[in-house]
Amino acid sequence: MGEVINLRQARKQKARADKDRAAEANRAKFGRTKAEKQQSDQDEARRTRALDQSKLDD
Repeated sequence: MGEVINLRQARKQKARADKDRAAEANRAKFGRTKAEKQQSDQDEARRTRALDQSKLDD
């Protein structure tokens, strides 16, 4: 005879596992911290300024 399981607990456990999988996917997709985002924005601004400063005026 098979193992007896509580269906309510199994359903909740499955829902938790699904939620954890979705959270892991979101962390991979949106996982940059605020500091990392600010740093990349500053780097981009620095590159833009350097490019604008090196342009020749017509």
